[in-house]
Amino acid sequence: MAFHFFATVSRMKYIERWALMRNSRQENLSEHSLEVAMIAHALCVIGNVRYGKCLNADKAALIGLYHDTSEIITGDMPTPVKYYNDTIRDAYKEIEAIAESKLLNRLPDDLRPAFERIYRPEDGENERYMRKLVKAADKLSAYIKCIEEEKSGNTEFRTAKESTEKKLEKLRFDYPEVDDFMKDFLPSYGSTLDELS
Repeated sequence: MAFHFFATVSRMKYIERWALMRNSRQENLSEHSLEVAMIAHALCVIGNVRYGKCLNADKAALIGLYHDTSEIITGDMPTPVKYYNDTIRDAYKEIEAIAESKLLNRLPDDLRPAFERIYRPEDGENERYMRKLVKAADKLSAYIKCIEEEKSGNTEFRTAKESTEKKLEKLRFDYPEVDDFMKDFLPSYGSTLDELS
């Protein structure tokens, strides 16, 4: 019997992000997920090294890789629509959960529990904190996209950048790892390759 989980997940490369906005360069879900995974891993490493946390950075990276796979089924819902009000937000979360279950059902029974641990939060303060950092990594990735679009002369992302920046200001107050990442790494984004060399 053939199982379709990985063939389905591989379709992330066809899901374009920021569909309602003019982009100087398109970004697909695969690119975004890789960036979120790397940033989530970095945030957890910062938490462990600098703040004495005991976070599972490898698991955070995995969660980042898979965090938007439900969009293969649902499509990418623009943030202003997704969070327009509580009713829409709650309905979309339910749709996401159904889509994730459909994906997990495309795995053999013996492998499914390992992947459920990626999709479904486990108990514990470290687990909750780590998952918050993955969400912060998602916001950082969105902000980086706004920076890159702005640097290319595209003003279309101005309000998205401003609203994302406000959310990040709160996150950096609540999570020192986010503040450190923004101070240490964010200034380099949008630089040319020569400037990074």
